Amino acid sequence: MKSAAHHSTVSTPGGGTQAAPLPAHTFRDRWWAIFDRRVGALPVPVYLLLIAVLGAMTLKGKLASDLPTGIALVAVGGFTCAELAKRIPWIRHIGATSIFAAFIPSMLVYYKLMPLPIVKAVTDFTNRSNFLYLFIAAIIVGSVLSMDRQTLIKGFVRIFIPVASGSVVAALVGTAVGGALGLGFKHALFFVVVPIMAGGVGEGALPLSAGYAQIMGVAQGPLFAQVLSAVMLGNIAAICCAGLLSYLGGRRPKWTGHGRLTVAEADDEAVQPAPPSFEFDVSSVAAAGATAIALYLLGVLAHQWFDWPAPVVMLVLVVAAQLFQVVSPRVQGGARFMYGFFSSAVTYPLMFAISVAMTPWGEIVTAFHWVNIVTAVSTVLSLVVTGFFVGRLVGMYPVEAAIVNATHSGLGGTGDVAILTAANRMELMPFAQIATRIGGAITVMTALAAFAFLR
Repeated sequence: MKSAAHHSTVSTPGGGTQAAPLPAHTFRDRWWAIFDRRVGALPVPVYLLLIAVLGAMTLKGKLASDLPTGIALVAVGGFTCAELAKRIPWIRHIGATSIFAAFIPSMLVYYKLMPLPIVKAVTDFTNRSNFLYLFIAAIIVGSVLSMDRQTLIKGFVRIFIPVASGSVVAALVGTAVGGALGLGFKHALFFVVVPIMAGGVGEGALPLSAGYAQIMGVAQGPLFAQVLSAVMLGNIAAICCAGLLSYLGGRRPKWTGHGRLTVAEADDEAVQPAPPSFEFDVSSVAAAGATAIALYLLGVLAHQWFDWPAPVVMLVLVVAAQLFQVVSPRVQGGARFMYGFFSSAVTYPLMFAISVAMTPWGEIVTAFHWVNIVTAVSTVLSLVVTGFFVGRLVGMYPVEAAIVNATHSGLGGTGDVAILTAANRMELMPFAQIATRIGGAITVMTALAAFAFLR
């Protein structure tokens, strides 16, 4: 039966009425459909309006560096870069959205292709607002608190051995290869091997480079460029390994559980428990944000008192809070929303801001030396191969264990999706998240402590 919404009544010559069809969609419906199309988090009309307004301000020389203008600039720039990456068939599957947002603006600045007023406004906004550290606090605290506690505990028990063993072997092999090729053992370890296993961009490269900069007393930009380049190289190598492992599983069915991690009964399978029911509550999200800021400020205080890196202290505190159930389920729900918001709506603008204000393109080009590539590939291969054999020894399907180890060298959540998609093992996402977040957190904490000791 046709809906009455698509008909109206009109008079007939005889005084009667009959149904007259209306267009299937009114102008308002078509406009709303356009408004619901987005570039990143921005509705298309808003995106175009912002480009026009910011362009006019730039031409008039009236482009400010205040909070509203700065947010608009980094949002348009970051989401534009991400959208361009999504249109490229192959590289969009290897975390290219983050890479484009982090690299392309730096290249444009270096070659003077970005207008100077925009460069100045973004740089001033980034340096004055210091919202990098707000992002770090929100993404790390939100990601850990949004994980189910039982999954956190069981995940440690099930994957700790292959991930830890693979991390140690990868650190030794990668450092040895990098040192033998002339990088220097310390540089190879802290600026190539460790970033690969640090948990991606938001959870790994950012706090790692921030910690290095804080310990060394230097600017973060050049360090972030080196670290991020290693993360990207590791992610590409991990995706290639995942595809090969999927092919290997097809050739050797006994080596794979087709998404099941352990060789056990069905009730022992690694399954992500459903998160507790959570009705959206603005106050809970605000409470989660306050918790993240409080934990980060505790880290800052520890740095002021004891000279401990603030990101390390914050990571220890949030993992302990989740394990000992310090935070209520309702605030955990708020943390889940906070993590989702920052990871989807803030990551690309932040990458754009850091690229413009803090990331020199010359350092990036230098980082893509063949020695770095060989070091990164040897690191990832060592991690994956160790996971394969150790996982088999402890009662896991070797293909699945190796794939989980591969996610330990990915681009965070984006890398996990790309790696598991390449392996056709999306069921492993809970363990991939643990390997990425918790394994990356442990890597970052250990690396920063060692780096501070060896400086």
